[in-house]
Amino acid sequence: MNDYPIMLGSMLFTLVEPHREHVVAYNRWYERDHFYAGCLVGPGILAGARWVATRELKKLRYPAESPISPDPRTGSYLATYFIEASMSREWGTWAAEEVHRLHENDRMFPHRDHIHTQMYVYRGGVFREPDGVPPELALDHRFQGLVPVFVDANDGVERKELARWLSEDVDLTDSPAAMCLSWTPIPVPGAAPADVPKTGDPKGRVLQLWFLDTEPSEAWDEHFAGLGERVAAGGLGRVSWAGPFIPTVPGTDTYTDQL
Repeated sequence: MNDYPIMLGSMLFTLVEPHREHVVAYNRWYERDHFYAGCLVGPGILAGARWVATRELKKLRYPAESPISPDPRTGSYLATYFIEASMSREWGTWAAEEVHRLHENDRMFPHRDHIHTQMYVYRGGVFREPDGVPPELALDHRFQGLVPVFVDANDGVERKELARWLSEDVDLTDSPAAMCLSWTPIPVPGAAPADVPKTGDPKGRVLQLWFLDTEPSEAWDEHFAGLGERVAAGGLGRVSWAGPFIPTVPGTDTYTDQL
């Protein structure tokens, strides 16, 4: 049995910067309340995971000026939530109502800034092993590193053309990355809370998520530092943001002093 009925459909990607004097409080609020109340208890959720970028990891980000995060030093915490394909609409409806309920009940943490929060549709992936970790289990597998790479199409280039080229360019042979999953954005709805930036509809954008078996700084120079130049040389698009993350350690304040 190789064709299982549970299929990855969409994702919530939320990159946040807590205010300096509230980092520990933010970390505890998010993992002890919001991770569940705001997302994981909703219908159709497959899994969720939290990631963190320390000061040293942020130094690896590029480009310096980006529409995703204008300041490379912001966006310390990333949360990713996978939603099952047949339930994406149900979860979206629930989440829109739930976030307003939490605001009304004073269960939203004010001392933080949304850097990039958006829903994405899963478009497929490239995998190192033909029978390795499936995309539906990527967050539960607890990979040691995650590298999101945002790529924007050049003027006159269709997103489908860019996405196809990006997938064909991925070679995971002898790579520390077990998979590279591709996504396209869903516009932030107008009814979203005021603190979530309205990003519109970036029609030429593709998001790649690279899941690593190793700490990302160990793989950065060989596998990711030159990715922006390689994409630019392809002539179809440009890397608008790339940066490494490591998983948080749930139940602890690990890394809160390294942001």
